[in-house]
Amino acid sequence: MPELIVIVIRSLISFIVLLLLTRLMGKRQVSQLTFFDYIVGITIGSIAAEMSFDQNVRIINGITSLLIWGLIPFILAIISLKSRIFQQLIDGKPTIIIKNGEILEKSMKKVFLSIDELMLLLREKNIFKISDVEIAILETNGQLSVLKKTSQQPVTPQMLKMVLKQEKAPTLLIVDGQILYKNLATLGYSEEWLMKEIRKQGATNTNEVFLAQVSSDGELFVDLYEDHNGS
Repeated sequence: MPELIVIVIRSLISFIVLLLLTRLMGKRQVSQLTFFDYIVGITIGSIAAEMSFDQNVRIINGITSLLIWGLIPFILAIISLKSRIFQQLIDGKPTIIIKNGEILEKSMKKVFLSIDELMLLLREKNIFKISDVEIAILETNGQLSVLKKTSQQPVTPQMLKMVLKQEKAPTLLIVDGQILYKNLATLGYSEEWLMKEIRKQGATNTNEVFLAQVSSDGELFVDLYEDHNGS
């Protein structure tokens, strides 16, 4: 069998096994991965890549190795759900870096975090003054969770004891010139009402409407095709 075809077949097998392992290991985003998850991911990717083009590696051996590396984190995750101590042993524990506006130097040394790295993480949270921070925690995935001091937090309607009307998610009524009749019926609007509203915003028919979306208070937003054409 030609070498190119062999590589294609082996690559497809690697892809299928990786896809199955990914579904098995869950849907956590890259930013949520712990250092252990990151290492496992790199190892599995390396094994799959080598199995794809290195014909000295038997396919059955490559698949076995992938399954082992894929099942280990899955098994550890199940054990971690039953044992908090085991979870902390595998993933580590969050570390308090700032408390009451003061940096805890011992904690920073413990996690090998420099002041420049800390300031970078704070700036990513739109915080430039350490004194504004009530508490900052370095999570096991390397992300920094920050709680600002009460005096630095934005004012909310709840603080002002204001009662606001509950806002519901807006609903699409027209997409690419097509009326979504199911959404229209669910909200209790008629097609006549819809046509009247889009004419108010410069459209003569639905074919001229790229998107129409109604808010919970009945306000209709209309985006016309001519907007995208620059006319």
